[in-house]
Amino acid sequence: MERLRLKRVEELLAAARDVRVLVVGDLMLDRYISGSVSRISPEAPVPVVRVEEETVAMGGAANVASNVVALGAACDIVGCTGDDDDGRRLREALDVAGVRTRGIVSTRERPTTVKTRVLARRQQVVRVDREQDGDVEDALAAALAGAIHELASECHVVAVEDYNKGVLVPRVIDAALGRDGAHQLPTVVDPKRLRFFGFGGCSVFKPNALELADALGEGLQPEESRWMSETRGRLMCDNLLLTMGESGMALQTADAEYVRIPAVARSVYDVSGAGDTVTAVTAVCLAAGATMAEAAILANHAAAIEVGKAGVATVSPEEILLQYRTHKRA
Repeated sequence: MERLRLKRVEELLAAARDVRVLVVGDLMLDRYISGSVSRISPEAPVPVVRVEEETVAMGGAANVASNVVALGAACDIVGCTGDDDDGRRLREALDVAGVRTRGIVSTRERPTTVKTRVLARRQQVVRVDREQDGDVEDALAAALAGAIHELASECHVVAVEDYNKGVLVPRVIDAALGRDGAHQLPTVVDPKRLRFFGFGGCSVFKPNALELADALGEGLQPEESRWMSETRGRLMCDNLLLTMGESGMALQTADAEYVRIPAVARSVYDVSGAGDTVTAVTAVCLAAGATMAEAAILANHAAAIEVGKAGVATVSPEEILLQYRTHKRA
């Protein structure tokens, strides 16, 4: 259901330039090794990739932050990296993007999370993960909570991005959601399974269909407003925004409004990072004055743009405007 005039879209995207977002969560570095395959290894039945290019990109909460600044908003980020070359590389990438990194805590206790994808002819051959995903120790959790306390007063909204890499322990969650008095800002949460039910009280809870079905242990009924309302109550969130890929989104608001948002028809190239884009756009738009339904609609359009790009990618206001104009004419 479209509820936005083009002028309103323009107003919200312009207002985004006055927004500052605090992103909290698991920081990751995505490394891509691309090449060609012309033979199978004599050592094992696997392809031999002749490397032609290596690139790195920001992943996890860092990708949310990257999407925030691409929309024209300002951004602070809180998370941790290892005291290693990959951590320094990730900080540098965030600095170049324009994200303020003083909330990042460096530690020798764990490496920077790195996902390395080997690609041949744009197809993923294998992914190699370097990480330590146990809960951060108490001292590191205290430092992260302290960073949230320091930065929240300068921001308009908090986006929490969980990838189950150990940063979002109860003390950090409490600070991010303002339960400990850190702030009274709206909060947008993209959850993962480990502490799925630990974000009660957030303004927006944004699981995908697979995550929600796994957590509830039952089939989903997103077409039923009553089921969405009951699920929102079980999750103890103000607004439940369920993303369903090619089936679009379902929204149940704190005002008992049910909105079904169909997916925007577009060629899908790569779905990685689409959830990060939705989190970023939702947070920025809410802080810019959008209603929950308006924010969800714009996030839906942004996700349609993102999945048409290779790898994790950002979406600009100009792309959203063009996408919206094209869709309205169709």
